[in-house]
Amino acid sequence: MTIKEKWWGWHNQNPHFYEMFERFALALISNGHQNSSAWLVVNRIRWETAMKTTGGDFKISNDFIAYYARLFHHNHPNHEGFFPH
Repeated sequence: MTIKEKWWGWHNQNPHFYEMFERFALALISNGHQNSSAWLVVNRIRWETAMKTTGGDFKISNDFIAYYARLFHHNHPNHEGFFPH
C-alpha cells in the first residue's frame, strides 16, 4: 500500500482532521498571511487536541501532511500556493 493510499484510508476515518486543517489555514489567510506551512497547521491541531482531549494522543503521520496541503489547494484553488511545495 502506498503512502497516499494509507493517507486516504486515514483521511476517510478521520474527516474531522481536515475540517480543523481547513479552518486553521483559512484563519491564517484571513489574518493576512500570503503563505504558511502545512506543518504549522498540523502542529496546531496536535496542540489543540492535546489540550482538549483525554486519553491517548491524537496521532497523524508526518507522511500525510503534504497530502492535506494538496487537498486544501484542490478545495481552494484561489489559494493555490499558500502551502509552498
